[in-house]
Amino acid sequence: MADPELEAIRQRRMQELMAQRGTGSSQNPEQQKAQEEAKREAEEQRQMILSRILTLEARARVARIALVKPEKARGVEDVILRAAQTGQIVEKVSEERLISLLEQINTQTTKETKVTIKRRPSVLDDD
Repeated sequence: MADPELEAIRQRRMQELMAQRGTGSSQNPEQQKAQEEAKREAEEQRQMILSRILTLEARARVARIALVKPEKARGVEDVILRAAQTGQIVEKVSEERLISLLEQINTQTTKETKVTIKRRPSVLDDD
């Protein structure tokens, strides 16, 4: 295989990988910038709504959870936001209520771990 052919294949593969990531030539820089701006604004609005719904202690607890398990904190925030949008939450969520909500979520999503140990038979073992 000649060098120009190899370079063409590399270029095609690089373009495919970049297109899969969403950073390729399929979008111009203005569209990417607009998408990033929309994501940032949505996140700001989300945080603003959460600050109205949660007390300071509850927000601090969610922030501590986010340090250890970001996906779990995001899930708790989603549950709280949905409950607020449907009218289930009419007053600020205290830390105690947040803890009870976390316990409910933990019982629903608890995975049971099962460990199985298989011993390989040894040559020296007598049956």
